[in-house]
Amino acid sequence: MSAPAPRLQDILLLVGQLNYTWTNTESLLIYLIAGLAKVDKETAIVVFLTLNTTRARIDLVERLAKMSATSAPCRKDVLAITDQLLKQGKLRNKYSHCIYSFDETGSRASTQLMRIFDAKDSIKYGKVDPLDGAEMRNIAASIEAIRQLNEAIMSIVTRYRFPH
Repeated sequence: MSAPAPRLQDILLLVGQLNYTWTNTESLLIYLIAGLAKVDKETAIVVFLTLNTTRARIDLVERLAKMSATSAPCRKDVLAITDQLLKQGKLRNKYSHCIYSFDETGSRASTQLMRIFDAKDSIKYGKVDPLDGAEMRNIAASIEAIRQLNEAIMSIVTRYRFPH
């Protein structure tokens, strides 16, 4: 017998947890900006809030880490974090920018991506993927990976004595 299909409430709760965990961890980039740019936390907050996309914030952190003023060990640690953030961000982006479809019972679910894929002479859009037990486990694993990134960022902040 197969496992029961995820229900609407289970999916919404897990996706909400994914977004909450992501947002909380993304905000820790403020401390990396402060430490790498050698500015106070308030200035780093202004910079963070001025950059209105996750990608721009991560790009800034990566560029600051690559500057000659950043020690090689710190650079390596920060770039490892940003690499993992980008990987985990893909799943988070999928579930933040899709349409959810459920059957009449609310038990069978799928996602439809709201992205256009340009081919040479046509376009495709709206890729549909099932949202089943396996995908729910992928989301839960991503939440745990993001939580671990949170801890890793705070470890860097402490180790390199960044403002916080």
